[in-house]
Amino acid sequence: MGIRNQEQKPVSMTEKQIHTPVMLERSIELLSPALQRPGAILVDATLGMAGHAEAFLQRFPDLTLVGLDRDTDALAIAEERLAPFSHRVHLVHTVYDEFSDSLHDLGIGEVDGILFDLGVSSLQLDRVERGFSYSKDAPLDMRMDATSELTAERVLADYSQAELARIFREYGEERLAPKYAKRIVERRSVKPFLRSADLVEVITAATPVAIQRNGHPAKRVFQALRIEVNQELAVLERAIPAALSSLAVGGRIVVLAYQSLEDRLVKRALAAGSTSSAPAGLPVELPHHRPELRLLVRGAELASDEEKANNPRSIPVRLRAAERVRKAS
Repeated sequence: MGIRNQEQKPVSMTEKQIHTPVMLERSIELLSPALQRPGAILVDATLGMAGHAEAFLQRFPDLTLVGLDRDTDALAIAEERLAPFSHRVHLVHTVYDEFSDSLHDLGIGEVDGILFDLGVSSLQLDRVERGFSYSKDAPLDMRMDATSELTAERVLADYSQAELARIFREYGEERLAPKYAKRIVERRSVKPFLRSADLVEVITAATPVAIQRNGHPAKRVFQALRIEVNQELAVLERAIPAALSSLAVGGRIVVLAYQSLEDRLVKRALAAGSTSSAPAGLPVELPHHRPELRLLVRGAELASDEEKANNPRSIPVRLRAAERVRKAS
């Protein structure tokens, strides 16, 4: 097992205990028919600390796993965790919109299973210094890949008031986006934003008390900054079609999304692939118009009440899944 494009760094495996994979058994159940085929290959496009990956490798002794992640800390943990399976694991340091290139570099054409577990990972949330949490003071970083250049601090320092309002509105679905953007620009003209507590203070002061009762006022702003820093929606919009094009006939994909913007992109891509392209009124559906995908779940599945109680990070999850039934013409 080797990690491509990554510098090695020691990471404590004690962090393995903080990660409970979301909807693990359901993901295994949905992908299982495709992964039992001889020589099956599974791509975990969001490897994280390899909780899902480890379980799949244990359940399917002949499975080859390709794990992609932009977070070098997560990859280091994953490499240690998956060491017992090293002869059938390939780890790649990359953003998942480089899906096709990563497989090409490994000499892989088609795959049998694909898993996306989207959003911020347990490792990123629980390491305070990464700056993802509005509840703990930390540098305004928010990079999923520590080797990239753009940080939340730079966004707050360099973006115009209009640009800030746009990302808060589009990526955070925040109704007070213009007000927050105005207050941020006013504050940075006096003193720069360096830490998350600085931003939380400004957002809280600008939020009416009645609205604060509905939840932490900075939640949506932090989500929007994280999405902007990591270009999450743009990356996902490119990644899902690339992943689907790599899926063999009979292969399956499972996507776990944690916020509505991500889920909407996934829903749109799977719906397009599972819908006939035949023009309205055509008396006979020609083979090249038939759907390429078959949806495996009705709508989006939620975690069970039991899982939500045992693993709070599963509360917002929306699972969608599909099987490739025909190759594109």
